[in-house]
Amino acid sequence: MRRRRRLLRASALLLVAAASAVLAGCGLSSGAAVPLRVGPGSITPVRELDGVELTVGSKDFTENIVLGYIAELALEAAGADVQDLTNIQGSNSGRNALLGGQMDLYWEYTGTAWISYMGHTNPIPDPQQQFDAVAKADEANGIVWTALSPLNNTYAFAVNQDAAARYGLNSLSDMVRVVHEDPSAATFCLETEFANRNDGFPGMQQAYGFSVPPEAVKILGTGAVYPATVEGRTCTFGEVFTTDGRILALNLKVLDDDKKFFPQYNAAVVVRKQVLDRYPQISQVLDPIARRLNNDVMLRLNAEVDVNGRDPADVARDWLVQEGFVSMP
Repeated sequence: MRRRRRLLRASALLLVAAASAVLAGCGLSSGAAVPLRVGPGSITPVRELDGVELTVGSKDFTENIVLGYIAELALEAAGADVQDLTNIQGSNSGRNALLGGQMDLYWEYTGTAWISYMGHTNPIPDPQQQFDAVAKADEANGIVWTALSPLNNTYAFAVNQDAAARYGLNSLSDMVRVVHEDPSAATFCLETEFANRNDGFPGMQQAYGFSVPPEAVKILGTGAVYPATVEGRTCTFGEVFTTDGRILALNLKVLDDDKKFFPQYNAAVVVRKQVLDRYPQISQVLDPIARRLNNDVMLRLNAEVDVNGRDPADVARDWLVQEGFVSMP
């Protein structure tokens, strides 16, 4: 996943304190104040949340940081006293911070929880069913899943516009047709992890019924896959993440996973149960926002940060203002 190019907030540094002060080998300090202020919009002050202290976190890549600020600013508009713990390094560290009570909520992905945290090897193709499955499994951990979003940051393959037109590419089945009809054009740029994961290239080849020789596959760093796909000489097909802003900036065409092989990585809010039981209004604030988020929205927001160099907090605030959820103070 992409990483935000700024230093960790001092308040989110990993602690090296005694084991009693940490969870799963690492811990986080309490959060800092939210860096921006907003006023009410469609989100108005909620009496039950007035002055309630909530710590909102995020992982350390652009999209999740933007989502973290969206949640923070929305809850701030509702009257909560929000502490910022965005940009936690590593998915497991974020998960452990929630389990350990060092933060109260953050945005997580259904596929990540199902596969990485819960150890399942077979994802569930239907987004709602996948959400329901992780939500039920996490009940035992004292975590509640809420605010399911259409935003689905999963794996995909993309091509440049010339290749799309030349080969009539719209779907992964079209890609398989090219593999069989013109093997010289069936070249792939992959990152190391995807090249070896069951829910990555090996599993996809099995699901779609094709194979390619080793020389047709180039292993690159995640950031290098995008320009290589645009350039088109190193590879025709590049592995991408469906909400990466570089797709938009580089005018790549994402191929439809018409056999629904790739796992669902829908974003949703995870909250400690004891917090949500006491303040169910958190869901009422965040649910409408989650429904408004989708891949097209997130592509633009991610591009604002990764391509245009804007600060994620500003991008989050401006989107909330644009959508009428909050106002400028």
